[in-house]
Formats: sequence, C-alpha cells, structure tokens
Amino acid sequence: MSVYTRLSQLGIVLPPVAVPAAAYVPFVQSGQQIFLSGHIAKRDGKPWVGQLGLTMDTAEGQQAARAVAIDLMGTLHAACQASGKTLDDVKRIVKVMSLVNSTSTFTEQHLVTNGCSELLGQVFGPAGAHARSAFGVAQIPMGACVEIELIAEVK
Repeated sequence: MSVYTRLSQLGIVLPPVAVPAAAYVPFVQSGQQIFLSGHIAKRDGKPWVGQLGLTMDTAEGQQAARAVAIDLMGTLHAACQASGKTLDDVKRIVKVMSLVNSTSTFTEQHLVTNGCSELLGQVFGPAGAHARSAFGVAQIPMGACVEIELIAEVK
C-alpha cells in the first residue's frame, strides 16, 4: 500500500516545509540519505510550549511528538520531491532523535517519543522501524515541549 494511501486513511494532510527559524536548512541529502533538521512541536501553528513533568503529562507529550512526526513527513516529502522521488521511495526511516523539554525528575522521554515512532511505523510499515534516541533537556527553542530530527534512506 502506498504511503500516501496510509496517510489519507489516517486523515493526515502533510504540511508544507516550515521556514527555518535560524541559520540552517530544513533538510540535506547526502547520497541516499536525507537528514531532516530538528522540528519543534506546534499546535495551531505556534510552538507547543510546555515542560513534561511540570505543565504536561506523558499522554500530551505523545500527542506533541505525533504532531512533530507529521511535520517531519511533510519535510521528508519535500526533500524527496527535490530529488524526483516520493515518500514511496523511502527505503527506511533510519534514525530518530528526540529532545523532550522535561523536569529533572521526569523519566518517560522514551514514552513521549513513541508518539512519533508509532506514527512512522503506521505510515511506512516495516520501513518505519528505526533506531532512536530520546533525551530529556532543560529547554528547547521557543519553549517547545518536544523537538525531533530524522534521518531517512531513499531508494
């Protein structure tokens, strides 16, 4: 089944690539790998501000991480198009790195990040299974609750 069919079945419309907020580009392709810059969680088009363990719980963090996954897929779609490919040409989601704005006592960063990982698995099937890191950090730009970057391999 096409990645785009799965997205449609899930009711997901991919957003356009966000304009970088600083001195970087949204993605870089090197060989068959596409490196996506970190994407912060957004709600209603604005940074999804919060700190896990203080103003947010794990379930809300998972929703934020899922929202980041949708933005990442929008950027990955654009990166694929830039080289004449589509999301159906993604051979593998290789790696996800997640930064979770959290208190020093919050220890469920890995569960928050599942919001992203599980959606990637639903959309890409076996090709969505990836290596991953999830870190708790003291702060993320603009006070966002989650930031995630991704590496993908294309055919």
